[in-house]
Amino acid sequence: MAQRTDPDRRPVIGVLCCNEVADRPVQVVASRFVAPLTRLAGATVLLVPAMPDTADVATLSTILDGLLLTGSRSHVAPRRYGGAPLPAGQIVDEDRDEVALALAGRMIEAGKPVFGICRGLQEINVLFGGTLCAAADAGRHHRGAWDGDYDALFHHGHDVELRARGRLADATGATRLRVNSVHQQGIDRLGGGLSVEAIAADDGLVEAVSARPCGADVLGVQWHPEWDAGTAPASRAFFSLIGAGLRGGTDDGSTRRTG
Repeated sequence: MAQRTDPDRRPVIGVLCCNEVADRPVQVVASRFVAPLTRLAGATVLLVPAMPDTADVATLSTILDGLLLTGSRSHVAPRRYGGAPLPAGQIVDEDRDEVALALAGRMIEAGKPVFGICRGLQEINVLFGGTLCAAADAGRHHRGAWDGDYDALFHHGHDVELRARGRLADATGATRLRVNSVHQQGIDRLGGGLSVEAIAADDGLVEAVSARPCGADVLGVQWHPEWDAGTAPASRAFFSLIGAGLRGGTDDGSTRRTG
């Protein structure tokens, strides 16, 4: 990733939208994903439409310094990883799949960081050749309804164990975290080249992954740090890692100099 020459320029991070319908087709991203990127990661946010005919992957990968694949009410289509049909009531967003996988792949090849939250973690795993499945004992991982009480939905949680000397353990100073849990799918087979950063303490489900395949960070978590980033130190640490990654930070806090 080429070094930025203007020290006052904020890095630009793309945030992927979702396709939804609110009386008419709309591009959607929850504001809670955007605010911490500015406040905690020090980034300028560019919303990326999940529309394959509109999102110019080649141009975007040049403009953007990094990419965040957000959570979503939709799931990655099983055909992307050779999976079984989804349970009744679960929806897909194949246009988002197309843009997310193509743009994330292009960014990684260009040595630029890619981050994922919930669905974003699952997209990263699929991009690296992994598979997904219904989360084991899904009641432990998702409780509530999208059209119900959002506070209750996102306050449901469980403990995760962090890998010793991993990115998240180093950033949080913890070996175990209590995280919120709002997902119906999870990682089945881990993608090649990904390292496990965290597992669910109760059932061993992979809850976070990392990689550095082309000199820049790839980091994804299954939970939703954006939900409580204003109050939870561990969630703030996740967005601080994004900020460091956008600026070329390495594990030892130094800065890469390339180009």
